Amino acid sequence: MEDENHVLSRATMPGFDHTNEVETLTQVPNSRVPVPTLERLATYLRLLHDLDQAHIETVSSSEVERQTGINAAQFRKDLSYFGEFGKPGVGYNVPELRQRITRILKIDRPKPVILIGAGNLGSALVGYPGLKEHQFELVAVFDNNYGKIGRPLWNLIIQDIARLKELNSSLKARIAILAVPASAAQDVCERLVDAGIRAILNFAPVLLRVPDGVYVRNVSFIQELAVLSYHLSEEEERERQQNGHHQGALAEPHPTALTTYAAAAEEPEVPAPTEAPIEN
Repeated sequence: MEDENHVLSRATMPGFDHTNEVETLTQVPNSRVPVPTLERLATYLRLLHDLDQAHIETVSSSEVERQTGINAAQFRKDLSYFGEFGKPGVGYNVPELRQRITRILKIDRPKPVILIGAGNLGSALVGYPGLKEHQFELVAVFDNNYGKIGRPLWNLIIQDIARLKELNSSLKARIAILAVPASAAQDVCERLVDAGIRAILNFAPVLLRVPDGVYVRNVSFIQELAVLSYHLSEEEERERQQNGHHQGALAEPHPTALTTYAAAAEEPEVPAPTEAPIEN
């Protein structure tokens, strides 16, 4: 997440030119919005929040690209699913675009969310201010540990998971965060569905089986770290090869060694792709 004090916009700088900004975007009728577009909308919303907090009133698509790394044309295409945005020579009004995206994502009013799992991760999530900031209101936390049930967790009291269906009949939450061990995840998932939950953010390292009409988003720290590790190792290998090439150029190696190095440089060995493991 970007530091709000670090966010600057060229929209406020002298000479900033919006003249190439698209005036209107045509809505695509009867088209289901792709999931990657929805993910990017959430990224735009984060940026717009930061710009709004910095009292920046307008932003261009090129500035969105600079701040998010998402291509300006892709940004305009993503918005085109939802109608007309932007003004010629002006760009996009930050508060207005922020408000419209919150309506598109249906987070323009508070949404009750329940949390299952009052461990270290669950405790951190309850205390995370970004949830409420984006209208996700944690209304209850559940656990099956009798040593935790009845104790306060931030501003909530940990409830017995046996009362999940009973309590959610009045809470009316339809979104749940699952932060339990893999061995318990499927059983808890079925309890959530039975209690009226229709959307689950799953932190457990296991794929959940859910009926039609129930949506799951999986968050895997291990998978993400594994991908980062792979990219990092490739970068380190490139640096090692570059350093070796530089040292070889300075040294005047034996012709046989030079020939071998040149052949290796022309056809570098590519590591075999590996699957990121799912672990506890």
